[in-house]
Amino acid sequence: MKGPAAITGMGLICPVGNTLDEAWKAIRNGQSGIGPITCFNPERVPSKVAAQVKGFDPEAYMNHKTARRMARFSQLSVAAARMAWQNAQLPDLRTLSELAERTAVTLGVGMGGNEVDSASHRRMVEMGPRRIQTLTVPKVIINQGAGNIAMELGVRGPVHSIVTACASGTDAIGYGLDAIRSGRADIVLAGGAESAITEYGVGAFCALRALSTSFNDCPTEASRPFDRRRDGFVMGEAAAVLILERPEHAIARGAPILALLAGYGATCDCYHLTAPEPEGRGAARAIRQALKDAGLLPEDIDYVNAHGTSTPANDPVETKAIRSAFGAHAENLLVSSTKSMTGHCLGAAGGIEAILSVMAIRDQFAPPTINLTDPDDGCDLDYVPLTGRSAPIRAAVSTSLGFGGHNGVLVLRSADA
Repeated sequence: MKGPAAITGMGLICPVGNTLDEAWKAIRNGQSGIGPITCFNPERVPSKVAAQVKGFDPEAYMNHKTARRMARFSQLSVAAARMAWQNAQLPDLRTLSELAERTAVTLGVGMGGNEVDSASHRRMVEMGPRRIQTLTVPKVIINQGAGNIAMELGVRGPVHSIVTACASGTDAIGYGLDAIRSGRADIVLAGGAESAITEYGVGAFCALRALSTSFNDCPTEASRPFDRRRDGFVMGEAAAVLILERPEHAIARGAPILALLAGYGATCDCYHLTAPEPEGRGAARAIRQALKDAGLLPEDIDYVNAHGTSTPANDPVETKAIRSAFGAHAENLLVSSTKSMTGHCLGAAGGIEAILSVMAIRDQFAPPTINLTDPDDGCDLDYVPLTGRSAPIRAAVSTSLGFGGHNGVLVLRSADA
């Protein structure tokens, strides 16, 4: 089967809001979620700004004992999954064993329990390996985001973790589409999660010279995709989960269909550990694959939620990729980078941006790229600068490009189109 999956629910907790409605309102208004780092003392790292989730209480979604057994990325994962499940108006799986066995999880994560790993290593150095905390391994390992979602909701079908750096969330959603199409599942919780804003995590990306360091005194201006003054990305944390459902299953239970996940494409640049291939050929191929998979033409797409990291390397390369894949139609596209507001949430980024693309289709509104006051040479598309824009949006593309050359692309379209 090559048809679409129905999107019937979404859950989001991110730097601009702890619910979907709160986050979307902030995005529409061009509100930045970036501020000074407060979760550790940033004195020793060059980049002192981040896009943190504010005021998150894990015990609103799980009991105290369960929360203590999870790293922060897992806590965020469970929270977003519960929101999505409730949004889709789905029943309690623990009372429905057949549905539980036909439900799957595919979650993208890049770094895992980074804060636990850092703390346990420090404890080992200071006190020796016998003093490492008992639950270090099950907190740290990347699969526990998906595993904890399954245990908390009662999922008994396939449960997988996808790790393709910053393309992880997008690839996880693509794998979820494959699970629906292959008949392995009727329902999939798919998306991404990340929480790596630690001294170690920020310090490591600073060592790569990947993070912004020029806007420590004005954090909301630090993420500026496609702008001449950009100097690196801003690290963020988040979790974003979509409910993908076999369309017939959604219709049978009378579920509102928010949008359709119509296509997925994935390629590798086979070029460099961290840099994208300079001409964007791999990313362009992934876009073409996704369009073909969706059965759509370039002219059918109205909006692109770009990877748009605000790094010197990514933005002009991604512009080339969009121009190559869409040809003359690239001039008609609305393209924006919502990372200008959310920061770059690594493994969660693709999940966030898929959700925001669905909201763009629902509200016929293209989110802005804030801080874009002086487009750089080679960045010459309509990036919806500064202020969002109402416009007809029948179908959207969401792109994610990860370290190691991973390119993942989703095509989403209106259920009414």
